Amino acid sequence: METTATVTVYSTNTCPYCVMAKHLLGAKGAAMTEIDVGSDYEQLQQMMARSGRRTVPQIFIGDVHVGGYDDLLALDRQGKLDTML
Repeated sequence: METTATVTVYSTNTCPYCVMAKHLLGAKGAAMTEIDVGSDYEQLQQMMARSGRRTVPQIFIGDVHVGGYDDLLALDRQGKLDTML
């Protein structure tokens, strides 16, 4: 399934939930822009301003803040993720 939505994933290299989120989105065929906030303080500040959260991953589909991995998985289990993508 090829998707058309713009997906942004704020993540770090050491976060297992980030890896799982990217794997799930990849399995859905989502093209992702990954922003590593682990080594870039300005990007971390942008993520926190945009999401209101400090933890990673923070996932956006288009301009919609999905949340973290648990939120993404819940959307998938509810059958709502595919329509968002």
